[in-house]
Amino acid sequence: MSKYIAAKYASENPSLAHKLSRTRVITKALLAAGMCCTLLACSEPQQTQETPEAAKTIINNVSVVDPVDGLVALQQVVIQADKIIYVGPAENIEKVNEANDKNQVIDATGQFLIPGLWDMHVHFLYDEALTDVMPELFLRYGVTSVRDTGGDVKKLASLREKLKDTPAPRIYFSGPLLDGKFVVYDGSDPSRPPLGTGVLDAESAMDTVTALKSAGADFIKIYELIDPATYNSLAAAARQLDMPIASHVPLMMTADVAGPMAGSMEHLRNIELACAANWQALLTQRQAKITGFTEGLGYTLRSELHSAQRIPAIKAYDETRCNEVLDTLTNTIQVPTLRLNTVLMLKPFERADWPDAATALPQDVLENWQARIDLLNTSSLGMDHTFANWSQFLIARLLERGVPIGAGTDTPIGLGIPGYSLHTELELLVAGGMSTQQALYAATVTPAKFLGLEDTMGQIKVGMAADLVLLSSNPLENIEHSRTVTKVMSRGLWVE
Repeated sequence: MSKYIAAKYASENPSLAHKLSRTRVITKALLAAGMCCTLLACSEPQQTQETPEAAKTIINNVSVVDPVDGLVALQQVVIQADKIIYVGPAENIEKVNEANDKNQVIDATGQFLIPGLWDMHVHFLYDEALTDVMPELFLRYGVTSVRDTGGDVKKLASLREKLKDTPAPRIYFSGPLLDGKFVVYDGSDPSRPPLGTGVLDAESAMDTVTALKSAGADFIKIYELIDPATYNSLAAAARQLDMPIASHVPLMMTADVAGPMAGSMEHLRNIELACAANWQALLTQRQAKITGFTEGLGYTLRSELHSAQRIPAIKAYDETRCNEVLDTLTNTIQVPTLRLNTVLMLKPFERADWPDAATALPQDVLENWQARIDLLNTSSLGMDHTFANWSQFLIARLLERGVPIGAGTDTPIGLGIPGYSLHTELELLVAGGMSTQQALYAATVTPAKFLGLEDTMGQIKVGMAADLVLLSSNPLENIEHSRTVTKVMSRGLWVE
């Protein structure tokens, strides 16, 4: 080999070769060939044993439904380990790959492939009788990632660790709701678990966020009874520590002031006050009520303020003022949780598919929920659905003003069946004015963006995570088809 290279080198460079010694020519030639040489010794290239190639999953003849690019028919999608390594026309990949005995080949003719879905607002610890069954239920309905927005940080870290080697959705969590002197979810009532903790002052903010990050939290969640100074300090600490912020609008602030500091805002709650013509008077009343509250429960304080001000604020809606508010939120994802906001009005338990979905719940949970449903049915005539209607109305306004929307459910609060409820949320988002593709985007790309993961999750693209859902019907034609799940892939593996 070396003689051939040297001769070729000399023939192509006669004048230079004439001046160089044979040794120098051979040395340079060998170096050019990538071999390790000296004038005295030359080592042969080492023979490396090839690592066996990981098996592939090959999905043939599938219609890819990408939340950004839309529908592309007759595609082949190839997965290796936990990554997508090929997306394109089926005829463009070598058939030899399909012949490999290790590979799994699936003919998905007539089926539709979407990215794994997210639920942007869940609580694994709200009802611990449900905690252990929630992962399986999420996957059953194609929810491969979730954002837990409030709970004990150590328990959530332990849960995620326990599930890491089992079929389960990817879990991103905030740890406890960061509240004020009075904590809404302080655990004083058994029906309301201890999801929150108090941050007493602005000086405590950095220590609080640092501790949460050290404990494994992926973002922070700020709640409603926090004071403005502490809210500002928590937001500053989170930015410094590169922790995304989810938030309710604090009751002592307005959405246009608090919202721009957060990555997401939840439930569309308290936006109604900021959109009212008399918002300043309402805010002054609210601030006085909170400042003068010296003894009692945080849950009671919040409930009294919502009851006193929510409906009057909606009735005082001012579109010009609301446009000003919404225009400050174009970088803040709104997670409407329409499924929760409308539960008393739309009664999901009356859906034809509810009984079958509910059978997956533990028996004690099912009995508890049925008792609540019975109570709702007997008292529903006197219920005010103003906020439910307001929530649905606001979706079109958010879209019109360019405010991003994410899909979340607050599962299991308000009779939220894990996984099942996310599809209800998608249907309500479409009913509110989103296109079917926008709704899928809200449950795939938008959640990934909140966590800075949009380059690795949320689409069917080469290099992205292999979290995928096969559907028997096209969700772009009808968003209800998102429920037609035939197979679910989580981290590159099909879920049984």
